[in-house]
Amino acid sequence: MSLFNDSDSIFLYHRYMIKLHGSQSSHALGWLDEESQNIRFKALAGLGNMNSHSVLDAGCGYGDFREIYPDATYIGVEQIPELLDEAISRYGHLPKTTFISGNFNTIDLPLTDYVVASGSLNYKSEDPQYIFKAISTLFNSCRLGLGFNLLNKIIPNELIVAYDPIQIMDYCASICREVKLTSDYSDEDFTTYMYR
Repeated sequence: MSLFNDSDSIFLYHRYMIKLHGSQSSHALGWLDEESQNIRFKALAGLGNMNSHSVLDAGCGYGDFREIYPDATYIGVEQIPELLDEAISRYGHLPKTTFISGNFNTIDLPLTDYVVASGSLNYKSEDPQYIFKAISTLFNSCRLGLGFNLLNKIIPNELIVAYDPIQIMDYCASICREVKLTSDYSDEDFTTYMYR
């Protein structure tokens, strides 16, 4: 069994959503609407002021997190070509903005000050340790901090999974000096901040 063997399902899902909603819709990314995406971005911004820092956005989708920190050096990583093309179209012209094609779990990631992952860690995997390996991979790519959000309630969908916030906090505390969790922005979601 391969650790990251679930990419085909993720590709099929997003391509279906693009066909259904169009390539510029937040629905194509799996969000309920644009507001639900923005609420999660706002929660991730609680990681710290990332302006004047380098930021890696793992599973960046359309790269919309770029808008929040215009003075940051932004690197978006996306494995789905249609989403990456839209990200480049929206933000590729901006200074200090780079997009990388690939699966953030399997490619060599650049070391950046901060790493964020919004919605990109919610996909099911055959590997029960996937979430912990993914968190570790992303944390190893940051100099200052990692922020990510996860579902804490199951949504009726065979592609995504929810997690126990306490179990996630316990794991994060075992590999970093400081970990914080916020969940006051959504009933179904929580955001974790990890600091070096």
